[in-house]
Amino acid sequence: MEKVTLLPADTYIVKNCTVLNNENRNILFKLYQPIIGSIAINLYFTLWSDLDTSQIISTENTHHNLMTNTRLKLEDLLEAREKLEATGLLKTYLKKDNINNYIYELYSPLEPKEFLENPILASALQNNIGKKEYKNIIKFFSIPKIDLDGYMDITVSFGETFEIGETDFVSDNIANIRKVNSVDIIINEKVNINSILDNIPSEYLNKKTVTKDMKELISKLAFIYNLDEDELTELIRNSVTEKRTIDKETLRKNCGNYYTFEHKGNMPALIYKNQPEYLRSKVSDSSKKSKMIYTYETTSPYDFLEGRNKGIKPSKSELAILEMLLIDYELMPGVVNVLIDYVLKINDNKLTKNFIAVIASQWKRSNIKTVEEAMDICKKENKLKTNIKTTKTVKKEVKPEWYGKNIEEDIATEDDIKALEDRLRK
Repeated sequence: MEKVTLLPADTYIVKNCTVLNNENRNILFKLYQPIIGSIAINLYFTLWSDLDTSQIISTENTHHNLMTNTRLKLEDLLEAREKLEATGLLKTYLKKDNINNYIYELYSPLEPKEFLENPILASALQNNIGKKEYKNIIKFFSIPKIDLDGYMDITVSFGETFEIGETDFVSDNIANIRKVNSVDIIINEKVNINSILDNIPSEYLNKKTVTKDMKELISKLAFIYNLDEDELTELIRNSVTEKRTIDKETLRKNCGNYYTFEHKGNMPALIYKNQPEYLRSKVSDSSKKSKMIYTYETTSPYDFLEGRNKGIKPSKSELAILEMLLIDYELMPGVVNVLIDYVLKINDNKLTKNFIAVIASQWKRSNIKTVEEAMDICKKENKLKTNIKTTKTVKKEVKPEWYGKNIEEDIATEDDIKALEDRLRK
């Protein structure tokens, strides 16, 4: 997907592709905000408020006006917009010109049931708010059970109330009538679903029962739990029922249990995969430094570390270090890559958690956001260490006052010696 630099003078209009209502506010605050943050939610409501009185389309505005209304910097707006796009709340279209023109299409959040059945969104939510609050969320959106024992259903049918008469019926195209529209999140395929299904014998699993929705669920589970094809094949086999179909809830549970077992009870968290576009370098020459910057910025920390390990997957302790840097210290992925590379070079190819934590703390306090900033601070540290090693401390030797002076010889007389011997005898 092409990335374009966003400028304050660029214009935009907002188009409402759904039906927005107050229930959406509850869903956004309770389900989406813990994942994408308050700034992204604030941007969504700001774009919503730009709509005209019919809630369909807005007048043309500039991003400078949007910055003024939200009190946000341009890079913060871009990050918030990308979070809305990634979670299916917004679609962005661009028309290039001297001043670029954007169209922002608003979509409804997923219904609570759809959201909580989505393994990526549900796992990310639980990871951010904890199990106790997650259960409260489920309770909040659940319909209370009422015992209908002893009650009769006396609801009348349409035909019992109305009858059809004759009239002129106007038939017209109603395809564009507004309705509630939501967009599921888009993920890159991590595994080949068909290849996985081919590895499971047909007498064990009826492949015709594997619907498109089930394939999408498998893809999402592979993404959120970072599963390869062999792991996923085994988990699917363990989720097949006696009727040779995949039980959706069993599969979700098996994948979650497998991940928590492998990661000592931790759940996956939602983080940037690689360096955000607005924090990337604008340098595009063919120098060695530019190529290195490009590698740092376009590679995920997991893939970068796997490359430094010569194709061997990062160990559990190494994954814990990556998680610490990305989540606890909130370092950008490109910056994490620089830090990992730097530590491997100066620490004899060893990743020591406490040592890395000290550097990460320094970089966090220094507000290191970009790859170039991270590389500069590494260069300064290297220069400082080199100076310490090469500078020899010359100690000034303290010499007695008499050193180097001509001292006249003073020989004792016979009387002096006799007097000394008398004192010694006494």
